[in-house]
Amino acid sequence: MNRRLVLAAIAIALLATLAGCSAFSGGISDEQLDQDGNYSELRDSEADVAIDLDDGNLISDGEFRAVYDLNGSEELSLYRSTLFREEPLEINSVRYWYPNGTELTGSELDVEQGRSKTTVQVPDENGTLAFSGDAGRKTFRLPAYVEGSYEVTVPEGHRTSNFLFGDVSPNGYEREVVDGRERLSWDDLDSTISLRYYLARDVPLFLGLIGAVVLLGGVGIGYYYRQVKRLQKEREEFGLDIDTDDDSDGGPPGLL
Repeated sequence: MNRRLVLAAIAIALLATLAGCSAFSGGISDEQLDQDGNYSELRDSEADVAIDLDDGNLISDGEFRAVYDLNGSEELSLYRSTLFREEPLEINSVRYWYPNGTELTGSELDVEQGRSKTTVQVPDENGTLAFSGDAGRKTFRLPAYVEGSYEVTVPEGHRTSNFLFGDVSPNGYEREVVDGRERLSWDDLDSTISLRYYLARDVPLFLGLIGAVVLLGGVGIGYYYRQVKRLQKEREEFGLDIDTDDDSDGGPPGLL
């Protein structure tokens, strides 16, 4: 009986392992790969890599769209680094353009998703690859999959310039505002891009809130101080403030 239980437990464990592997290696569906994606403006960029960020809402996180001039790369390994390991990047709306402009959709490319990366193979190393994916809420982090110049445009109405609310890494970038949107650019980048941005209109609101708190705090302190002074004056009027120091002749306190 014990032997049968052991064999049954082993069989269940193997089935669970195989099911987990098959579920993980299911990959990205053709529907996801072929979703609509607007990359026309990004393709006009002079940078080797152009990334556009869209802000999320209370329900969902933001998204990003990226266009890569491959410049000799026939394969891209897409991943995100977590605290413990690397995870495959979830992508959608994949497009590829030959140097002559001929377009292929994602399902026409060789796209494989493994345990630690999503691999995209292209037919021509000098073409252009585009894809979309999820971004964080007011944050964005993505490795530099290819070396070269990078350009990142943050969501409309957002900024990274305030050191309390925004942050940009790595250094060595240029910042400009184009059509009301902040754009960050690096001439040569080979490390992970990490951004934290904020809604510009929230800064005056935050400063106003701080000012209101300080004002109310000052009013409260002033009121407390006046109450203490009033009570002290009343004690003096009723003769409750008695000198407790000993007289020079050693008599009882408060007596002449």
